Amino acid sequence: MDTHRLSIRPLADGYGSASVAPSPLALVYRAGVLPGEVKLTISGENVHPLETELHVAPDYSDRFADGTPDFLRLDSPSDRQSFRRWFTAIAEHQAEVSKLPAEINDCAALLRYSYREALRSHDAAWSKDSGFDQHPAVADIDKYRYPHTPLGPQLFRTSQGRFAAADLQDGTFAEFADAKTLIVNNAHFLSRDVHLAQPGDLIFYRQFEQHSPFHSMIFLGRSGGDAGEWVVYHTGPDGKWPGEIRRVTLVSLLNHPDARWRPVPSNRNFLGVYRWNILREAQ
Repeated sequence: MDTHRLSIRPLADGYGSASVAPSPLALVYRAGVLPGEVKLTISGENVHPLETELHVAPDYSDRFADGTPDFLRLDSPSDRQSFRRWFTAIAEHQAEVSKLPAEINDCAALLRYSYREALRSHDAAWSKDSGFDQHPAVADIDKYRYPHTPLGPQLFRTSQGRFAAADLQDGTFAEFADAKTLIVNNAHFLSRDVHLAQPGDLIFYRQFEQHSPFHSMIFLGRSGGDAGEWVVYHTGPDGKWPGEIRRVTLVSLLNHPDARWRPVPSNRNFLGVYRWNILREAQ
């Protein structure tokens, strides 16, 4: 039998992928992140359609005990790299547009938006909706596509604790999270040496004298043909001024005229470099 003439469907987003192994002839199914019943239809030239059903059991493990379920983590190096590339490209793009998406109104909103959009399928419809006409030639992540996970659109953990199945129903995860919630419940500390940051890592501050003290920036690394390493962030609103997206060099940040914004170990307002939990790897 010519296995190249066989097709398998439907396998909706989140339910995995399937292929046919030629020798010995076998149906190979790789489970996705969504539990439940999965129906596969196999058809092909001179083949009577065959339908089979599989039951995919849920996996609610949390191997790092940080509150992020393993089904959300990006396990492969290629997926982690794809996320970093999309996350930074989407965040940096906001510094170039004439009008920001309405939801991006502070530093945490830039993180949430870029994180969520990085996990989507970046097809023609997405490009049109996002206004991202010239996006990078980067593959989408392979493990899943937002919002097709057991969390649905509620990506961000809002309280501390190890992940449990009950978290899916009790409001532990939400679409909104402020900067403090992102740092405490959705990312982990990496270092107070900013030179150890990789593209897509997060720079956090706590400005003690401010009403909303937690602030975040996104480390871009080297960007396009520009020299040096870059950072992008939203300033946050100030009175009637809505704030803006700024893209600055890391060198300029290290030499900021206001020492409270310098990402150096001697600055007590600098909390350090953090990394999203979905990128966490065993040490």
